[in-house]
Amino acid sequence: MKIEETTGTVAGIPAEPERATLEGKNKVLGFWLFICAETTLFATLFGAYLSLKGANMGGPTQAELFKMPLVASSTLILLVSSLTSVLAITAMRHNQASRMTGWFLVTILLGAAFLTLEIYEFIEYVHEGHTFTGSAFGSSFYLLLGTHGCHVLFGFFWILSLIIQGRREGITVHTAPKFYVASLYWHFVDLVWVFIFTVVYLAGMTTGLT
Repeated sequence: MKIEETTGTVAGIPAEPERATLEGKNKVLGFWLFICAETTLFATLFGAYLSLKGANMGGPTQAELFKMPLVASSTLILLVSSLTSVLAITAMRHNQASRMTGWFLVTILLGAAFLTLEIYEFIEYVHEGHTFTGSAFGSSFYLLLGTHGCHVLFGFFWILSLIIQGRREGITVHTAPKFYVASLYWHFVDLVWVFIFTVVYLAGMTTGLT
């Protein structure tokens, strides 16, 4: 698509519409401050898990418990959803509203698939006796993953509401910051999962094999 170099616009909107106004810039800045607070929350939950992961009260170890093929599938789904979110923002910057909402729809459908697999994983663990109240390990595990799952669910409904707004209002310098920060939020949720996959699952399997 042709970029109008003299005006700095793409298809009639600024090249970075999310930062085209002071309001938009403030929304992006405010979001990064919000992410700092969220990072502190998850750092606390990770710290609690690392402190309590060995307190399984004689129950199964991480290596015995974790369903790694299922977890790997969940991880792949969430990583792909991060890519589709990038494609949505790329479409936004080219003023392609239908394509943007389409990619956002794919993003949240992948998020729904992730949540479905996570719920199934939890049900499997509960059937094996690994419950929230069964041990300190169980409490810290479910609290960390449950908090992340709630963030995914929130992101699902947030982006769904923006899809509806995007179809109604299109892409403007006023709506673009909303789409952009929602995409950043989704990337943050995905990044947290990468840490969960590494710290909880991969490290847990390694510990169980040593």
